[in-house]
Amino acid sequence: MQFQQTIRKPVTCSGVGLHSGCRVSVTLMPAPLDTGIVFIRKDVSGSPKIQVSIENIRPSLLSTTVGIDGVQVQTIEHMLAAASGLGIDNLLVEIDAPELPALDGSAQSFVSLMLEAGIVSQDRRRSYLKVVRPIEVIEGNKRIAIRPASKSSVTYTIDYAHPLIGRQTYDYDWSRDAFVEDIAPARTFGFLQEVEALWEAGLGLGGSLQNTLILSEEGLLNEDGLRFADEFVRHKILDLIGDMMLLGVPVIGEIEAVRSGHALHARLVSRILESRDNWVLVPAQAPVSAGRLRELPPSLVASPQRD
Repeated sequence: MQFQQTIRKPVTCSGVGLHSGCRVSVTLMPAPLDTGIVFIRKDVSGSPKIQVSIENIRPSLLSTTVGIDGVQVQTIEHMLAAASGLGIDNLLVEIDAPELPALDGSAQSFVSLMLEAGIVSQDRRRSYLKVVRPIEVIEGNKRIAIRPASKSSVTYTIDYAHPLIGRQTYDYDWSRDAFVEDIAPARTFGFLQEVEALWEAGLGLGGSLQNTLILSEEGLLNEDGLRFADEFVRHKILDLIGDMMLLGVPVIGEIEAVRSGHALHARLVSRILESRDNWVLVPAQAPVSAGRLRELPPSLVASPQRD
């Protein structure tokens, strides 16, 4: 079992929000044991703190947003994916705008920032949520499920009627090296014909060829091309990894997603927490103080022998 981790020192970056178009500065800071990931809105009176948890999820299109008392932080999934991929459990994130910067549209810049800060172990073991019975969410032709397994993995399938995408499936075995090399560099993408609709909805105002793969009807507008032939499905896995941080602890299980997205990812997290007979928490001696798992009764915590 691994120990909880945080970063060694504060680090700062700045950029433009993908949907808001607002300039934003972000500072990542070390956090104590059992903090989880907490956003601090420095531009709002009182600097409200927003815990990353499924209770604080807020409705949004094409991104993951958390908030409390009318104060929100939008498009958090890429930074959360970086933290998850590097095994960072505890982090304070100061932000001076309502949306994280898009940077290059992937998690790669956040990974570099966290590695620059340094990653340190803390004096308490991690808790893990281990799935012992299957859990599934279906919405039309979209589906996401998690099944019992001895380790964590993701199989993700997307299907778009576009010559550069079509049907893509990617199998990801959850590990730090695989995340950094194969998932973190994958950029977000969008379709040119949808841009006007996004603008009308007040979204995509900071989108550009520097932070988004933009697809015309027949090809790709980005002159630098794709980083991977299947970059699109890899980015979906990146989003899922970030969204699973809403659970509050790492999960052990085999995830399969078909035509899924942020909303369905969040529904899976909610369904997991509602399906209390379908998982156990290990090890028993490791407390959990972030998110909904804070209030777990002792009867749901597994002994180390059951792992």
